[in-house]
Amino acid sequence: MRQMVSTLALACIAISATGCAVVMAAHQPSRKDTRLLTPGMPRNAVLAEIGPPIATETKEGKRVEVYSFVQGYSKGARVSRTIGHGTADVVTLGLWEVVGTPTEAVFNGKRVAYEVTYDSSDRIERVVPLKQ
Repeated sequence: MRQMVSTLALACIAISATGCAVVMAAHQPSRKDTRLLTPGMPRNAVLAEIGPPIATETKEGKRVEVYSFVQGYSKGARVSRTIGHGTADVVTLGLWEVVGTPTEAVFNGKRVAYEVTYDSSDRIERVVPLKQ
């Protein structure tokens, strides 16, 4: 009976201790559709997908904006990672956190930046990758 209670207590602790890697995986940044950064695409579509620019200026009468963001992961990848970490936590009684948490800290997306020039109709004229 004692063995059963001890095992049950350990299982409860492991399940309640799951979290860091699981939560980190679930809250990774989402993937932005950079295919929108093509000539002819309206500025509103870019703003809706990527968000506001970090800098805006006018060069030779044209709007030039710099966008910088963390390129994250697809929803499927985030869900798979979350389930994988949760399962590993339960199976290893929480020991997986020693590996899972640093892994999620490293794989937390990649910062990218683009310079986008718009024409007079606020459609993309040119895109220059600054950081990929």
